[in-house]
Amino acid sequence: MQLAISVLFIPLKSVLSLKGFTSLFNICSMRNYLFIITFFITLGIAAQEKEIKDEINFDAIDSLYREDQFYLNITYNALQHRPDGLTQNKLSPGIAFGFLRDMPINKKRTFAVATGLGYSLAIYNQNLQIRETAGLNSYQVFDTDVTFNKNKLSLHYVDLPIEFRWRDSTPESHIFWRVYTGVKLSYLFYDEYKSEASIGDFKQSNNKDFNQFHYGVYVALGWNTWNFYAYYGLNPLLKSSAKIGNQSIDMNATNFGLMFYIL
Repeated sequence: MQLAISVLFIPLKSVLSLKGFTSLFNICSMRNYLFIITFFITLGIAAQEKEIKDEINFDAIDSLYREDQFYLNITYNALQHRPDGLTQNKLSPGIAFGFLRDMPINKKRTFAVATGLGYSLAIYNQNLQIRETAGLNSYQVFDTDVTFNKNKLSLHYVDLPIEFRWRDSTPESHIFWRVYTGVKLSYLFYDEYKSEASIGDFKQSNNKDFNQFHYGVYVALGWNTWNFYAYYGLNPLLKSSAKIGNQSIDMNATNFGLMFYIL
């Protein structure tokens, strides 16, 4: 028992010695010193952040604003220069959406140019019959005695619109008149034809007779949310090798509908 007390007493005696007390005091002083430094650094950072936030006025009017950088387009699609007997039936809808970078070119920011990237889907319900035999496509208009539930073309594009813009917007108001006009370059990356007729069903995709590159002009005009949109394709949907008999299928696309702009 005495031996155990002696063993425990030795470390305690060392701590209570002058040297041990000095070491303990130095450790505590160092910790306090580090605590004080950390406290003042944290206080300084917090004060600086508050000062920065006070300098930024989030309610201030942005004189360098941009307009209409996202778009959504809903259209009715029509075929022009159709071969004899070719007609459209049901509704031929289309949808497009994408991003346009608005780049004002005058001080009031009422004139701008914009370019961007988008996607569009054009559907055409019509009576053009397409059949593939030995890798070659044949085209003809359905006979009048043939009935069909479905006969449509679905065309998927990547779009590159380039447009010139006028609007009477101001930094204080985002409700304004606009007239935007431009050129749209499109790349056809997927096409699909589906037919369900009394003479049989048929499905085909990636028809090599379609032109992959398309281009046309368009205009979007309106006020606030509602904007009228019209597009006219300048080149045919199909290559000159696609024929009904000896007549080339030189039909091109026109689209009419509504354009919605966001941000």
